[in-house]
Amino acid sequence: MPKHETSITNTERHSVASIFLKRTVLVDFYLPLSVKNPAEMSLLLINDGQDLVTMQFENILDELYRQNKITALLCIGIHCGPDRKNEYATAKIADYKGWGTTAAAYSQFIFEELLPYIHTTCAVASFKEKSFAGFSLGGLSALDIVWNNAHEFTKAGIFSGSLWWRDKDQQHPEFDERQHRIMHRQIREGTYAPWLKFFFEAGALDETADRNNNGIIDSIDDTIDLIGELKTKGYNHNSIAYLELKDGRHDVPTWAKAFPDFLQWGWGV
Repeated sequence: MPKHETSITNTERHSVASIFLKRTVLVDFYLPLSVKNPAEMSLLLINDGQDLVTMQFENILDELYRQNKITALLCIGIHCGPDRKNEYATAKIADYKGWGTTAAAYSQFIFEELLPYIHTTCAVASFKEKSFAGFSLGGLSALDIVWNNAHEFTKAGIFSGSLWWRDKDQQHPEFDERQHRIMHRQIREGTYAPWLKFFFEAGALDETADRNNNGIIDSIDDTIDLIGELKTKGYNHNSIAYLELKDGRHDVPTWAKAFPDFLQWGWGV
């Protein structure tokens, strides 16, 4: 990929053949050029890596590095495949339409194929820490993987997360938000990992749906409710960041606007 002559970040495109996903996965490495010892870096995996290309993610990183606002961070943009609604889902529970059939395989790809590939390519046995982020369904996937593999991660970044993901149609007379939103239930029934931290972004213009007619769009409702589940589990304001953008939409420009806040929250100098 093209790189400006004054770039601080080196960007490389890799192809990772996956047995679990039965496809080749495009992966972009965003590596700060000043790093002498890769083991001193943190690692951030990001779903929907094609959106990082659209937002010219390397420029966002360059600006933060130039201003000395973040520490060394290897960002890995994982491009989605053609079966996004099945790969980017909750691995243990399918949604009410049956989506999520390859989410478990996607988790296997992350741990058994992608991470070993990254370690080999960078010639580093381990990183300072590992985190995972994503947009929309990719945010749901990132949170699901972090929550269910807490021993592997320190942070999750969820931008306009599809936290409405549910195992019963909301039109069904027995639909119960508390019971049938899958990620909320996983948090409630899961195990508290005190080292985990969570960053959420939601836009006031993410959508217009308001299923419970409370005057708050569903995407914000679902995000705030999930934060409530995390707080009930034991997390506090030191572990959770919430960014609500009044002009935020469900699109790449909005996520590009929010990403510097996430990076400085997680890896600020």
